[in-house]
This record gives sequence, structure tokens and C-alpha cells, in this order.
Amino acid sequence: MAATFYFVILLLLVANTACTRIARQIYEVTHPDDWSALSFDCPPECFCPPSFPNALYCENRGLKEIPSIPSRIWYLYLENNLIKTIPEKPFVNATQLRWINLNKNKITNYGIERGALSQLKKLLFLFLEDNELEEVPAPLPRSLEQLQLARNKVSRIPQGTFSNLENLTLLDLQHNKLFDNAFQRDTFKGLKNLVQLNMAQNALRNMPPRLPANTMQLFLDNNSIEGIPENYFNVIPKVAFLRLNYNKLSDAGLPASGFDVSSILDLQLSHNQLTKVPRISAHLEHLHLDHNRIRSVNSSVMCPATPAVAGMRDSFSDGPRLRYLRLDGNEIKPPIPMDLMVCFRLLQYVVI
Repeated sequence: MAATFYFVILLLLVANTACTRIARQIYEVTHPDDWSALSFDCPPECFCPPSFPNALYCENRGLKEIPSIPSRIWYLYLENNLIKTIPEKPFVNATQLRWINLNKNKITNYGIERGALSQLKKLLFLFLEDNELEEVPAPLPRSLEQLQLARNKVSRIPQGTFSNLENLTLLDLQHNKLFDNAFQRDTFKGLKNLVQLNMAQNALRNMPPRLPANTMQLFLDNNSIEGIPENYFNVIPKVAFLRLNYNKLSDAGLPASGFDVSSILDLQLSHNQLTKVPRISAHLEHLHLDHNRIRSVNSSVMCPATPAVAGMRDSFSDGPRLRYLRLDGNEIKPPIPMDLMVCFRLLQYVVI
């Protein structure tokens, strides 16, 4: 199971850092005779490096408008400018774009011309963090794999926004103004391949409804979530990393089965209002319960039963898989109960 845990981490790191790999892709240095050809179509406001002929660097230049993008460009860097609009015209020839970084501008929804983004049929990564968006922009290209909208003013997700984004694997909506009424039962319909959903630092009081079935990473830190519905995790059977730090979860707000979900490997419940250790799965490897109101640890309740399934005996020969446990910031006093250590024989790090 340890191998499975690290394989999942590796898989997710590969998905989440794909953008970095693409950005660092090394091209052969263009022959000096070709430099004049590259500079010919390079917008004067930007820089076209000869060693990276598919990239256009226009960041940190005080731009108020997007320049005309040459057809050879795959990677477009426009962050930290004063851009308010995304019109269709600058992208007419930019049919090869894979990556657009428009972080730290002044873009509003009204400033995005309809079709300006959806016409980019090969776009994979779109960064619109630290702008002035009030809703998730639409329509977006079907090819999109990552959509980064952190630190905007998003409070609305128009119906059908994600309906055609079947290739999207990462959706980042952290640090916005999302309330519970922003979601309908079909809000996330269409996101068939979503792996990571980040809605930390919003204003949610309830768990978001009907999440995509393939979700593996769910980040909901710094909201005001008070409870989790019974059987909530049945809809997301692959969730492996769950973060609910800094919420208002209490014992009464948890389902009877607690977090006894076999897919969850890393569970973070720090800074909540729990007075008891919730039920967990024997598959869980990392558990954060620090800074709650827990007074004691009942090992007989906390210790999960190992699965009696054919083919699983060798995997669980040493009992539950828990390796990391944080209980500091509660009302528990050392020493750690010996029967807890007997149950979790693989524990390597305990804070109490």
C-alpha cells in the first residue's frame, strides 16, 4: 500500500507540474540567420528569445492591451500588466497556443469578448489568477487541461460553464467569493477527467454537491463547512487527498462512518471543532487532527479493522497503514497510549 501511496503522489505531481515541464522544454538554438525572421513578427512591446522561438514574453511591461500574437507562438506570458480586456482580434493567427499566463492583470468578465478564448482549439493551460473576474469565464476551449482562477472575485458559475471541458484535470478556484448558492447539482457536469479541485478560502458552509467522479484531490481549507452528508464520498470513490483544515466541523456534523473511506490516503482536519477522533480507514496513511478540541484518544474506537479481502492479506499483514499522525493543539496529554502504537505499527511520526 505504501507503494500505491507514493505512486499516486507521483501521478498527481506529474499532472500538476506538466505546465512546468512544458515551460522548460528545451529547443535547439535557432541559427543566427533565422533571428531576423523571428524578430520580424515579434511585437515591439515583447521579447522573442531566439533560443525559445515558440515563446512570447510580454510580462511586467505596463501593457494595457494584448498585442497581436504571431502564429508560431505556443507559450504566451502576459502576467503583471494592466490589461483589462481579452478581445478576439489579437489571437486570430495564434492557432497553436498551448499556454496563456494572464495572472496579475485587471481583467473583468465584461472585458472578455465571447469567442476570444474558445477559438484557441489547442490551448491546454489558462492562468487568470489575481484579476477581477466575478464569474468563471465561458465559453472555454474543449482542449483545456488546467484552469487557474485563484484570487479573483468569483461568486458565480453560470450553468453549463464546464459542460464541454471533458479534458480538464485541474480547476483552481481558491480565494474567491463562492457561497453555497453558487452551485447547482449539475455545476460540475462534463468534467469527466478532473483530478484536482481547489476551492479553499471561499465562503462555503456545506460540501459542494455532485463532484466529478474522478476527483482525487479535494481542497476545501479555510471555509465555514459545518458538516458532511451521509454517503457523500460515494460520488467521488477515487478521492485520495482531502483537506478540510480551518473549517467548523464538529462531531455531530460527521457521517456515522466518519472518514472510513478506503480511497483516502491523506486526511487533513486541522483547526476544526472535533472533540473525538473520527473513524478512519485502514488504508489511511496521513492524518492531521491538530488544533481541535480532542481530550482523549480511544484506541479501540480509532483503530480501524483491517480489510478481510482476498489478496489483501499480505498488504495489511502489519495492520493499518497509518504512518503520520498529528494530535497537537488539542487537550490530550502525553504519553501516547500503548495500545494506539500496537494498532498502528507503521507509525513513524506522531505529534501530541
